This record gives sequence, C-alpha cells and structure tokens, in this order.
Amino acid sequence: MGMPNLGRFSDPSILILTSLAGGNKHGYAIMEDAEKIARVRLGTGTLYGAIARLEEFGLIEALPAEERGRRPYRMTATGIAFLREQLTSMEAFSTLGLQRLAAL
Repeated sequence: MGMPNLGRFSDPSILILTSLAGGNKHGYAIMEDAEKIARVRLGTGTLYGAIARLEEFGLIEALPAEERGRRPYRMTATGIAFLREQLTSMEAFSTLGLQRLAAL
C-alpha cells in the first residue's frame, strides 16, 4: 500500500505527527505542542478529525486512557516513515526556494 493522501488535512497531520515524534501525547498536549513549535492553534474539530484519519491510515495508534480519561497517541512505524518522507520533501522544496531567492 502506498503512502496515504491526507488531502486538506495534510498540514494538521504533519503538525500532529511532528508533535508525536517528540513522544506520546494526548490531544490537548498535541494542541499545545503544535502551537509551541509552529505557532498554529489547532481547533478541536480539526485536531480530532486529523487524528481519526491518521489512525485510519495506520500512522498513529491510540494507547489506553490515562488519568481523567485522556487517551494518548503514538506514532507507528508507518507513521515514522511517512513523516520522514514528508519532511524530506519539504526540506528539498525549502532548499530550492532559498537558492532561488538568493539569486534575486
């Protein structure tokens, strides 16, 4: 199976995966981390919609609920590979853009 097309949820998905690359987190902690690392505040609908898609594609998995019923998530091996591929592509795009800007 090829890498999933996450459609319009690709940006929140990348933020969520990048957050989870730093360790397992529940939804609120992911929201806080995304705001810290990217200055983006994910709404709860956007967050949990993207989490559902990431789970559906097997990129993350839910862990047993913790205190206060909070359910943490972790990346799967497929999620790690997907994030690595996406970030490498973004890095190549960014490098090209910066090279072109330097030529102006």
